[in-house]
Amino acid sequence: MIAFTLDAQGIATLTWDMPGRSQNVLNGESCEALFAAIDRAASDDAVKGILMTSAKPDFIAGGDLEWLLSANEADELFERVMRLHRALRKLETCGKPVAMALPGMTLGGGLEIALAGHYRVAADNPKARIGLPEVTLGLLPGGGGTQRLPRLIGIQKALPLLLEGKRLKAADALKLGILDAVVAPGTEVQVAREWLLAQQEKKQQPWDIKGYKIPGGAVASPTVQQVFMASNAMLRAKTFGNYPAPANILSCVYEGLITDIDTGLQTEARYFVETVMTPEAKNMIRTLFFSMGEANKLASRPAGVPVQRYSKIGVLGAGMMGAGVAYVAAKAGLQVVLIDMAQEAADKGKAYSQALVTKQVERGQLAQDKAKALLDRITPTTDYALLHGAEIVIEAVFEDRAIKADVTKKSEAVLAADAIFASNTSTLPITGLAEASARPANFIGLHFFSPVDKMPLVEVIVGKQTSKETLARSLDLVKTLGMTPIVVNDSRGFYTSRVFSTYVLEGLAMLKEGIAPALIENAGLMAGMPVGPLALTDEVSSELIYKIDKQTRADLGTAYQPRPGHEVAAQMVELGRIGKKAGKGYYDYPQGGKKQLWHGLCELFPLVATQPDVRQLIERLVAVQAVETVRCMEEGVLTTARDADVGAILAWGFPAFRGGPLSWVHTVGVKQFVGQCERLAKQYGARFAAPALLKAMAEEGEAFYK
Repeated sequence: MIAFTLDAQGIATLTWDMPGRSQNVLNGESCEALFAAIDRAASDDAVKGILMTSAKPDFIAGGDLEWLLSANEADELFERVMRLHRALRKLETCGKPVAMALPGMTLGGGLEIALAGHYRVAADNPKARIGLPEVTLGLLPGGGGTQRLPRLIGIQKALPLLLEGKRLKAADALKLGILDAVVAPGTEVQVAREWLLAQQEKKQQPWDIKGYKIPGGAVASPTVQQVFMASNAMLRAKTFGNYPAPANILSCVYEGLITDIDTGLQTEARYFVETVMTPEAKNMIRTLFFSMGEANKLASRPAGVPVQRYSKIGVLGAGMMGAGVAYVAAKAGLQVVLIDMAQEAADKGKAYSQALVTKQVERGQLAQDKAKALLDRITPTTDYALLHGAEIVIEAVFEDRAIKADVTKKSEAVLAADAIFASNTSTLPITGLAEASARPANFIGLHFFSPVDKMPLVEVIVGKQTSKETLARSLDLVKTLGMTPIVVNDSRGFYTSRVFSTYVLEGLAMLKEGIAPALIENAGLMAGMPVGPLALTDEVSSELIYKIDKQTRADLGTAYQPRPGHEVAAQMVELGRIGKKAGKGYYDYPQGGKKQLWHGLCELFPLVATQPDVRQLIERLVAVQAVETVRCMEEGVLTTARDADVGAILAWGFPAFRGGPLSWVHTVGVKQFVGQCERLAKQYGARFAAPALLKAMAEEGEAFYK
């Protein structure tokens, strides 16, 4: 667990090497081993210096979240945290010099342990990152990070790292003063040892020395007071108070740094426990860590299918979506044949990758030779014959069944019999598109999101005839691309497009009811969505919403069920206000100016005299998405709560603090949510009616998560 060796010069080396794990983490066993090693090193007179390092490529990846959440009571968790604090205080106050040799990743609790050393040297490892990312999972550092980091580098430099969870390269950590040295990989232990041997006097941390002053100013200084005021204001504007963790981090730093370090650590422990116990933290940990991890490990991959190794893929359609797919594939090391109807269009698609890598080269993020190699892997063409040898083809042409059928047949005429054909459609059912295929078992949906280079999700859609082998091999491609898959069954709109639309349509319904446009937009933001529903409608365009609704109406006939928002979209299309691409929609988009809500909205949709409380609007905007997600579960479009929640957060920005639509139902309580649905259905219509699945779960006391 933690090997202890003592050499002839009195240097005790504590080497982390947790068995059965690829990375070291803080959990019950490793903490006990750490406490014992610290006690031994601190109390042994033969020990003149202490060196801590790792036998694994990384130092410590952070805390074991399963162990963290296993504490059922606040006082139990508080004692766990305080034991770690006491141990690290013993380490840094024992009088012996302590050096930390960091070979790679040093995150969360790993960095907090490193900060308890008097000297930190890291390997110049390009893959290594150093930071305190706890806030990204709804937590705050609980191993002294909110107290030691600002005392080491100053409050102004520490707050952005704590509040944003930035992961720094070693060189950047050195510039900030978090590290004392960055050396060639493999030499960090020797450099740390040499530093220890050079120490002749009793070592203390700066904050334990009489007369110590916080770098850059104490909490009470006017400059730092302004920093706290600005941070509070920006935090409120960005999160609307929905996320406890960043607010508690600010309180930890403020309250802790007006006291001594030991009192500050107690303050941190209290805030840490309070934060862990919040539903927001539990939701974020469940979805962003556990569920995301399962999805990335291909938990939905059928067993017994050999892993597919990809070397060459085809991409049909060189528009923004196809160009983005080509880029991420080439970045992953695959040969890409990018096909369009005209060579000029295909070349333009490759130019998208050229622009991306040029920026990266200019910023020093990508070497020139690697940029050239990436671009060389993309072949823009009009010739389908070049698809020969491709293991998969991804179609990203217009949402037109005839065009898609044509390119399917042209591709299959060249492809090997076992090659996969995937459609990137966002709305057309895969089973219907597969009718154009001579091998429907090899036909699947791979729905990417724009811009592909920034959106990590792929919605994998299984048609009625899609084989388990095709599903497994398609998931292998998603993993090869470094993206996150969710698996859904075929249906109109699949999952993401279907549920996403309920958010924008509910906003349009509110507009029709006479609710003030600004109030609707603010309700969306306050609910935790990245953009208000009217602005989001402008982004996707009212015209697209209108066309999809028109096609759905024609396809479903008497089974079609309209939503009030569709009528609003149709009105805007009639007025030519189709959205941002036209320069006018629910907003006006003046050239060189800031967008503003169109003043004519209140004339087109007169305001009611009494406007609703914003909390009512928030409830509707969140509930309508959750209800539709449950319907997707009921109909078998979704088969796991994991995919529902991961997909919602990554695809359309469902609020992370709610954990996803089904996590939110879990947080509210299934029985309570059924009651909420029944009340909303009476007020606003059948779109809010609780699905039978939800009612059955409420009666049987079941939940989507244990």
